Amino acid sequence: MRRAQLIELHEQPWFPPSIRDEITDILQFGLNLSNVYAPAVPLLQQALRSTQSHVIIDLCSGGGGPWVGLSRKLQGNGRALKICLTDKYPNLKAFRTAEAKSSAITFYPESVDATTVPVELRGFRTMFTSFHHFRREEALAILQSSVGAGQGIGIFEITRRSAATISLMFLWALTPFVFTPFVRPFRWSRLLWTYVIPIVPFVLLFDGVVSCLRTYRPQELSELTDELTGAEYRWETGEHKSVSSKMPITYLLGYLDRVRSANRWFPIRKLGRAASLVRTSSA
Repeated sequence: MRRAQLIELHEQPWFPPSIRDEITDILQFGLNLSNVYAPAVPLLQQALRSTQSHVIIDLCSGGGGPWVGLSRKLQGNGRALKICLTDKYPNLKAFRTAEAKSSAITFYPESVDATTVPVELRGFRTMFTSFHHFRREEALAILQSSVGAGQGIGIFEITRRSAATISLMFLWALTPFVFTPFVRPFRWSRLLWTYVIPIVPFVLLFDGVVSCLRTYRPQELSELTDELTGAEYRWETGEHKSVSSKMPITYLLGYLDRVRSANRWFPIRKLGRAASLVRTSSA
């Protein structure tokens, strides 16, 4: 199944901001409820230790992503971990709700383009279920921006280009009918766009299927890093799942390599169903 660069409705500039917030709210609720990104915790801990970072700049945060749950499990190299939520279309109400739930979470109120992160936002960059939104040249720009700024980056995706994952999107589109009354902050408009005029379930289904078709595979992520220039970085990509998780996550980790080495690929360990690869590159 080849990658298809289609459009997701809720990310379009013409999409009503109020309904976009309803979409990101339910996405955030689902991520925290399902805890699907729990397998990312050891990967992030390893990256934070390697970079000696205690600040995370989360890009394309939507409604806050999985950070309320993850923030309780991460340690920032012996120092208090700080997580800054950002987005091109910041859902400020959701950001404030996440901030109230975790002392580690804060947010940047202005629009942030993941390809050109403001210089004042320094820290280990993360992206959850969002890297697939970007065309190949934009994806390269995101990675090159991190390298140019000397900042580490971690990309995590639960969507996959597979028939099994695409079929799950139909089940996922039904979840708003069950959980909408429990999503916070509560809004009457969410009931309207879910039960009366079911725009939210429709967009979840459409965008969910498109997300699967747009997701980069580990080898494709590796190919992107081959084209980066600048400082010497250590890149690791693969698929990983924990014992308790039924869904593997695709990930890409990159950070400044403090031990210079020649260009080469070598396997380091088996994670989930795919062998992870590490590459050190010098440009």
